[in-house]
Amino acid sequence: MAIPEIKICGVNTPAALDAAVRHRTDYLGFVFFAKSPRNVSPADAAALSARLAGRAKAVGLFVDADDAVIAEAVAAAKLDVLQLHGKETPERAAALRARFGLPVWKALSVASREDVARAAIYAGAADLVLFDAKAPKGANLPGGLGLTFDWSLLSGFRALIAWGLAGGLAPENVAEAIRETGAPLVDVSSGVESTPGVKDEARIAAFALAVRGLPG
Repeated sequence: MAIPEIKICGVNTPAALDAAVRHRTDYLGFVFFAKSPRNVSPADAAALSARLAGRAKAVGLFVDADDAVIAEAVAAAKLDVLQLHGKETPERAAALRARFGLPVWKALSVASREDVARAAIYAGAADLVLFDAKAPKGANLPGGLGLTFDWSLLSGFRALIAWGLAGGLAPENVAEAIRETGAPLVDVSSGVESTPGVKDEARIAAFALAVRGLPG
């Protein structure tokens, strides 16, 4: 099995960015969602993107954002990927991909096999789906809550679209998650933090080691 790609989401400081780059992260996520403790302004994202200087791909995370918000972020942060984490339909995903000429990832909240099966409707509209844990009712955030879902729901999943795994991943469980699901990409946020929104380099290093230490 190929070593999965790694995305660290919610990067919001130069120190977090440098740590992610040092440990050879493939994707860095910038969150453009005011309710999140990981939120960045377009100006912050521009400074981080300049510091990143193409050493990893920049992913912008949006929650039911309008085109103007996305356009400002794309221009400021020189984004490589758009990640949609709200209720965006396949039609919305396809429209954003056409407008901005960037790959679009769609996060799907999973609590049942039916949720996993929904990935099929995004084939041809998005470039990748990201299976994440379903947030509890009334939660202010759609992700980044440190919750896992039952990975066995992905057993027998026949991918019509590229996919990745998110939701409660951490240095302590990511190797097991990869072994159980065969995920080609793993996405972590709160699992490499010391407190909400504050990335911890030791945990980033441990996460990367756990992913890359798997037997090939």
